[in-house]
Amino acid sequence: MILELSGLIKKYNMNISGVIHIGAHYGEEVPNYVNLGIDDIALFEPLKNNFEVLKNNVSDSSANIIGHCVALGNKNQNVNMFLSSNNLESSSVLKPKIHLDLHPEVVFSGEETVEMKRLDDFLFKNYNFINLDVQGYEMEVLKGAEKTLENIDYLYCEVNRNEVYEGNAYIEEIDNYLSNYNMRRVETFWWYDGPWGDALYIK
Repeated sequence: MILELSGLIKKYNMNISGVIHIGAHYGEEVPNYVNLGIDDIALFEPLKNNFEVLKNNVSDSSANIIGHCVALGNKNQNVNMFLSSNNLESSSVLKPKIHLDLHPEVVFSGEETVEMKRLDDFLFKNYNFINLDVQGYEMEVLKGAEKTLENIDYLYCEVNRNEVYEGNAYIEEIDNYLSNYNMRRVETFWWYDGPWGDALYIK
């Protein structure tokens, strides 16, 4: 997360009952969630090696953590992910585009087939915060979360204003889609004033 969650909670008086973190990587944010008093945490990480590291990293946590080794989107299917050389942090269902120019040191040289499901296939009625970090695939995840979004009060999301990955949604498309759920973007931070950044939406 680029923006500090504790500061956002104070600024907007956020009352987080549970976190759904999509694109959890190694679970780096979990200690922060726990320190903020968030006990119910659901983690989604599709890449098998990442998920094994994730499980090990959170094994001693006192929180109620649920982990799923699946990708999320708008269809139940198997998909290929493009694997990145930076500890798989930039791996995506979408093929990299401007990312190749922005970060020439990151190489996409392999693929992994992963299972994809819709977030609505899971029941998260008591979770009201989503952290969405899926490297350009945000819109497809949101389309597969129509029912879940009815119970979401806060959504922290990576956003784009150029084609960092081929066919990624632009920030205005995310804005328009989430407006259907009475969610409004209240914070936006562009990384080094570049084509991608993070945003916070609140209902």
